[in-house]
Amino acid sequence: MNPKKILLIEDDIFLSSLLKNRFQKEGIEIIHSKDGEEAVKVLSTTKPDLILLDIMLPKKSGFEIMEEIRSDPQLQIQDVPIVIISNLGQPEDISKGERLGAAGYLIKAKTSIDDLIEKVKSFLSAE
Repeated sequence: MNPKKILLIEDDIFLSSLLKNRFQKEGIEIIHSKDGEEAVKVLSTTKPDLILLDIMLPKKSGFEIMEEIRSDPQLQIQDVPIVIISNLGQPEDISKGERLGAAGYLIKAKTSIDDLIEKVKSFLSAE
């Protein structure tokens, strides 16, 4: 069985390496992009099983990436679940994420790494 593949779009180096190490221990492959433009390039050649997406990113925001993913049929990833991990916890941010098709919205300050790993694994096993 092929390992599940996650595209992690996160500009925080510390958090990215922490998540990458934890997911790899779970047998999940991580592809990392540190900004929005790089993420869209990666998605043009790779179809992950799940996208973990920060909102506050250099070059393109997470919301812009979601709009691009959902509106570009070339990307062939409309059905890939997107889980937002962000410090933006305002109700309007959360509802915008849901409107753009996020499968989940986790607020970094309120979610432990263990909870985040468990939630992501539950999204992956629900496929």
